[in-house]
Amino acid sequence: MSLEVTRKENEQPTPPTGGHNGNGMAVLQSMATTHRLRLNPNTEHKPESYEGLHLEFSPLLFSSLERYLPPPMLSLSRDSKLHYMRDIILRYSPEGERTRVQKQREYRQKIISHYQPLQRELYAMHASNFFAPSFLKAINENKGESFRSIMAEPTQGVFTFEMLQPHFCELLLSEVENFEKWVHETKFRIMRPNTMNKFGAVLDDFGLETMLGKLMEDFIRPISKVFFSDVGGSTLDSHHGFVVEYGVNRDVELGFHVDDSEVTLNVCLGKQFSGGDLFFRGVRCDKHVNTETQSDEILDYSHVPGRAVLHRGRHRHGARATTFGHRVNLLLWCRSSVFRELRKYQKDFSSWCGECQREKKERQRVSIAATKQREGKPAT
Repeated sequence: MSLEVTRKENEQPTPPTGGHNGNGMAVLQSMATTHRLRLNPNTEHKPESYEGLHLEFSPLLFSSLERYLPPPMLSLSRDSKLHYMRDIILRYSPEGERTRVQKQREYRQKIISHYQPLQRELYAMHASNFFAPSFLKAINENKGESFRSIMAEPTQGVFTFEMLQPHFCELLLSEVENFEKWVHETKFRIMRPNTMNKFGAVLDDFGLETMLGKLMEDFIRPISKVFFSDVGGSTLDSHHGFVVEYGVNRDVELGFHVDDSEVTLNVCLGKQFSGGDLFFRGVRCDKHVNTETQSDEILDYSHVPGRAVLHRGRHRHGARATTFGHRVNLLLWCRSSVFRELRKYQKDFSSWCGECQREKKERQRVSIAATKQREGKPAT
């Protein structure tokens, strides 16, 4: 979700509700007309969990936003903080976005109230049963060198590593097959993962939203904080989780594109297949998304079941034709509402856009050459 910073000048704030003690209500009322957050997060503050509450927005968004609350609010009850943050989000969120989110919640609730899961184990985060030991060890150590030790970086900004145990892959494949069977039998009209894939399913829609949220928060965000801080990797607070399917009578390939994410996790689940290689062609901002690919940006990658690929959402990529069998991949688009808000006002993307980097270097080269010319020095 992206927060809008403009609102009508004559619009008066709605006083937050839910402060149940005198001190809490006094603090809330004193701040109700300002809604000022910290410019920088309080990294030492451990935010509350907002899981299990009936909320219009992702619980992770509230946990992330809590670090930006004014210091006097951090000691208040969870209910008080929740109402304060909810009021801010609703105030700066466009009405159309709020309506879309509410309809999505209702749609998911309709599925969850009728669909019977097959693999109950899948719906909770059993890290030791799901992840490769090397991956878990690196996450527990939570250091850049630990992450580097399990990763390959075949081209700048694309990381590959062993992540999922076969047991998890088998569980998720069987759950997806069970969901698709239910959809076929009930003739329920489901929403596909995106506009490019005609097959596959949104995992968040049939009860896996909480598990995938923990996957992003506890396992992907620590890595992204190290390697993708320039695109909001440390403030990931929402996700879109889905599977895609390629092969006979399914999608065959995926065209050249960028993802609607700050960081993308792509893990092959199986099954038996040939082809389907990913191809990467450099990171670009909106202005340069269609610019030429440089030779050092070209990468072709062959999928291996259980092995993950982690990259910026703006890293241009696609998937070649799956020529035999059935390939299924888990995708987790990780997003940062903070980064999306800041990006509206940012002009220089040279920290991550390959073309912006080249333009900046060229300007510097021209400037240096001009300075030398004025000083009568030979240009080199």
